[in-house]
Amino acid sequence: MRTLIAGLTFIFLTFVCGTLVIIAKLLGVREGPGSVFDRAPRWWAAGILKASGVRVVLHGGEQLVPGEPHIFVSNHVSWYDVLALVLVLPQYSFVAKAELFKVPLFGSAARAVGTIPIERENRKAAFQSYEEAAVRIRAGRNVVVYPEGTRGTSYALRPFKKGPFVLAIAAGVPIIPTIIHGTIEANPRGTLRVTPGVVDVHLLEPVSTAGLSYDERDALSRAVYERMAEGFRRIYGLESPPYPTTTTAAAPAAAAD
Repeated sequence: MRTLIAGLTFIFLTFVCGTLVIIAKLLGVREGPGSVFDRAPRWWAAGILKASGVRVVLHGGEQLVPGEPHIFVSNHVSWYDVLALVLVLPQYSFVAKAELFKVPLFGSAARAVGTIPIERENRKAAFQSYEEAAVRIRAGRNVVVYPEGTRGTSYALRPFKKGPFVLAIAAGVPIIPTIIHGTIEANPRGTLRVTPGVVDVHLLEPVSTAGLSYDERDALSRAVYERMAEGFRRIYGLESPPYPTTTTAAAPAAAAD
């Protein structure tokens, strides 16, 4: 029954909130904190989470400094990761796989609120998407990326793609490593089943990108990986594999799926 209620709520709120932001975009409504483009996604996420019986707890909220853009690098194991981050993060854009933009209404609404599509199979197009994201970040907008790419089946971290770290260096803003726990229990990959519970979002100490060059993208990736792995180990006693010593030098990107 909980899954049915959550599903119906998703359909209803996607239609209402999606239509709202699409109309606002067509009318030329200005973006910014407190605008409909900022509030409607929160209403959408809050409603679905409430219908699912899922409560989100934010830890490390002091890392959110008003007026200072960041890149949030998060683990990814469930669709509910997206809902949790939409609810707690200020003025942001997601980088998401281009296929999602083909979904009727949802895709148009995602574009209206600033979600950035990325062609994961097209390296050149992927990096063009990151260049677009870098421009938005320098203009003051936060961006969320999932460097593991697709959703996993456990909280142990998987190898990171390099695209998000190329983006961070190009934008010149700090990365906030972010770990999410509880979303596998709420809605694991491969099923529609929804289970009530608590999702914890931890914003860890930022990693600076100041003065870094493109050639240092792997070192940056390693620093973020190790900080997230240490967070999982310290908070939840969960171990991740060591950071891979051999990785693709310029793998394109990490989009939510």
